[in-house]
Amino acid sequence: MKIFFNTLGCSKNTVDSENAAALLEENGHVIVDSPEEAGAIIVNTCGFINDAKEESIDTVLEMAEYREKGTVLIAAGCLTQRYARDLYEEIPEIDILLGVNEYLRLPEILKEYQEQKKRVSVIGSAAKDYCEIPVRRPEPGAYYSYLKISEGCDKVCSYCIIPSIRGHYRSRKMEDIVREAEFLASKGCTELILIAQDVTAYGIDLYGDLILPQLLRKLCGVEGIRWIRLLYCYEDEITEELIETIRSEEKICNYLDIPLQHVSDSVLSDMNRHSTSQSIRETIQRLRAEIPDIHIRTTFIAGFPGESEEDFEELADFVETVKFDRMGVFAYSQEENTLAAEMKHQIDEETKIHRRDTLMEIQREISLKNNLAKVGGVFEVIVDEREEGDTYLGRTRFDAPEIDNGVIFTSERELIPGEYVYVEITDAFDYDLSGRETAAPKQDGDHRPEVV
Repeated sequence: MKIFFNTLGCSKNTVDSENAAALLEENGHVIVDSPEEAGAIIVNTCGFINDAKEESIDTVLEMAEYREKGTVLIAAGCLTQRYARDLYEEIPEIDILLGVNEYLRLPEILKEYQEQKKRVSVIGSAAKDYCEIPVRRPEPGAYYSYLKISEGCDKVCSYCIIPSIRGHYRSRKMEDIVREAEFLASKGCTELILIAQDVTAYGIDLYGDLILPQLLRKLCGVEGIRWIRLLYCYEDEITEELIETIRSEEKICNYLDIPLQHVSDSVLSDMNRHSTSQSIRETIQRLRAEIPDIHIRTTFIAGFPGESEEDFEELADFVETVKFDRMGVFAYSQEENTLAAEMKHQIDEETKIHRRDTLMEIQREISLKNNLAKVGGVFEVIVDEREEGDTYLGRTRFDAPEIDNGVIFTSERELIPGEYVYVEITDAFDYDLSGRETAAPKQDGDHRPEVV
């Protein structure tokens, strides 16, 4: 059967889809690039916040139109795991509902459906250990890949539904992660992006300690990998060993995504976060002292229940003072079956949106100043796509794909996505840089190229 994947939500969903696609191929199915030619459509949904849920439902209904020609419609992922019963009752167009921990059974389930033509819902609960899927189908020509190192979360933040959807924290075996990295490298991947709900907790359940640094050193030994990037680090788990590993290993980008969510101690406490205002400030100071060119990305939640004007002003002052290199802000989403949803002093939508926009305006000015400081410098850039003529779009070591800044640059030669070049920055904008390809700078005698 020809099968089309429509993957929504986060990068963890991307990995799940690539695992499922490989399993289906092993069982004789063919993965296609459009729903028009598919005999089955799999919508890998997101159920994290309201906007994501709405997008997922809209996509499922859109894909349901193809059932007129006999196409099988499969809804998978977080929305399905969270609302299986509702989806089963309210969207009869869905033929198969698949939970987040059931991808190994997908070929079997699809075969049974083909034989019986009977709607089925297979949800299940999280396994005790990480459910290892030994195969993966990266997109053809993929030069960067997300590498999932764990599943689930034990943090139980009061606003978050993920532990209920994905289950408790389960680390992958280190040898399985390294094996997958080697496989991805053999397929042309040169940039690994490590993901989990919490990458810094890696190993605590399986090995009894925070061993992300050991894993990173092993991954640095994988031939063909040039950049390694870390997403979703918890501030209270950033150890001295981790900092030293980032600083000393050439392949690890000097980039950390640390979702802080807030800085007011009272709000952090209500969120059930383990950080404090003081610990956050100290960690950022330590990172910048030990890795001077570190680029820190963070996210905040605006309008959390009970967030006073004083709390918000503290957050705004913090953003203005610390000057994060990359930042995103979410207006608080009241998610059912979370502790925060039942809290008193819910904040109206208008106020939440205003606070979000205020923070992003502060960040826009910071981002512009940071970018202007890069004018005249030379940076290593990975090519993402060709724009028009001699113009290309790429990223520096300090930019994750899809979420961060880009570099628009020209080149006198023809480049291909995934190629690494050096770019002299000639202009700067709010969130992007502009420049032209140049010769590689001289080496500084250490392992890193000299970047002006």
